Amino acid sequence: MIVTLTANPSLDRTVALPGPLERGEVQRAVSVRQESGGKGVNVSRALVTSGLETLAVLPGAESDPVLAGLREEGVPFASLDIHEPLRTNVALTEPGGVTTKINEPGPVLAEDAQEALISLLLERSRGASWVVLAGSLPPGVPADFYATVTRRLRNADAGAGVPMIAVDSSGAPLAAAVADDATEAASGKPDLLKPNAEELAELAAAAGFSSVSTAEELEADPYAAAAAAAAVVRSGVGAVLATLGSKGAVLVTTDGAWLATHPPVTAVSTVGAGDSSLAGYLLAASQGAAPADCLRQAVAHGAAAASLPGSTVPAVHQTTPDAVTITALRKD
Repeated sequence: MIVTLTANPSLDRTVALPGPLERGEVQRAVSVRQESGGKGVNVSRALVTSGLETLAVLPGAESDPVLAGLREEGVPFASLDIHEPLRTNVALTEPGGVTTKINEPGPVLAEDAQEALISLLLERSRGASWVVLAGSLPPGVPADFYATVTRRLRNADAGAGVPMIAVDSSGAPLAAAVADDATEAASGKPDLLKPNAEELAELAAAAGFSSVSTAEELEADPYAAAAAAAAVVRSGVGAVLATLGSKGAVLVTTDGAWLATHPPVTAVSTVGAGDSSLAGYLLAASQGAAPADCLRQAVAHGAAAASLPGSTVPAVHQTTPDAVTITALRKD
């Protein structure tokens, strides 16, 4: 089973516009979609759609629309009632897939609620093969929260072994997960990190990589992206799955580096495409696939998600892994 933790879940509203966004003007929407969201929630939604056992752990009252949406989609979850409504995020999509997102900060998560949420995760992740720590952190939560949770998971007596841990976040929480300097036995660094190109550039700089490139340069040059990801792996992270937008993705482990590309798709909405990529990787990994084939499914999932409206997640039968080209790369 794959357990996801979303500390700052959201109700995601996607408004599709008939043309380019015009600031200061009145525009009529073509359509409006609403789904339960947050990175970890989206990963669980994608896994359920493909028939894989998962559990989403998140804060929220039983009556909250986010949890109601999960029930409606048949996504198993375990929630912590924080007696506050969860946030609503709005995405404006233009023809061609250009997306403008407006994300609320979310309710404050007090220290006692943080501890209760970690305890809930520890309890419900016993026997899990993977635990995914994903998304932004709500107000009141320290930047090293994911590193703390990772150490707690590794120190817990889970009975059935310690799960693999994936982190997909941004900004300070992502940097803190990589910068953790605890001893190896209690390291807060993840087994898998999933940055986009912008986040990878920041992480590589923090890891002391001498040839730091911009996000645009990393997307245009997969060898540079692989070298940057290798610098992060050398810092103690198990593997880096770096999504490069329409240019595909690179995967770097201690054993190798690969690029995966997919033929161009007609982009409808890029909301949640990265989350679907992570779900595709985990889906393949749970079936014992080799790293390159996990990357193949990740890119197939991401491409399929970009071609769907709103934050709709694809099922595995909607993906085209056979269309993905895998190229082995040098890491440096």
